[in-house]
Amino acid sequence: MLDIDSNIPLPKNAEEAMPPMTAKEELEVRARTIKLISDLQGKEINPTENDKDQARELAQQMVDNPATQIEFGNYRNETLAYLAGMVASYDQMLVKEMADYKLYVVNKLVEQSANPDPKHAFPALKALGEVDGVDAFKRRSEVTVKLKPIDEVEKDLLARLEKLERLTGNGKSDEVIDVEAIDADSREDSEA
Repeated sequence: MLDIDSNIPLPKNAEEAMPPMTAKEELEVRARTIKLISDLQGKEINPTENDKDQARELAQQMVDNPATQIEFGNYRNETLAYLAGMVASYDQMLVKEMADYKLYVVNKLVEQSANPDPKHAFPALKALGEVDGVDAFKRRSEVTVKLKPIDEVEKDLLARLEKLERLTGNGKSDEVIDVEAIDADSREDSEA
């Protein structure tokens, strides 16, 4: 017998059961599913020129307006598979290009820092010092945390409070005078 919790509502349909995803995430899920089904059936995914054109249009939509929700269910599996390949390739190229650009810039800065003219070398050294990973000019502050037993902390606090009391008033307590509050209006009435 299955143990089923009756107080947990079931989604009305598969769409409602899916977590919210970006267009890119949804495309990745669909592409993995298409690939799995293709592998299980032993069929290749061969997009036509029309599929490729539609995939390019969709890719352009995704780049121009990333917030746009695309209804991927309206497209053929071949179109979506081709689109997923384009998106994955684009992401990898972008990451690789950025890493290459960073390396290029760092190499040029190293070259420039060897310049005998200080007005060219110093800015290059400064820029190199600010490169992620070098961080030569970042200010750092260190905090040391000492864990002590509560008894020791209480003793330290009491000692500091006693020292503060000695410094501010030598431990003398001021005399307290009890007073009785009276209403000013009733006093004026009794004097008249």
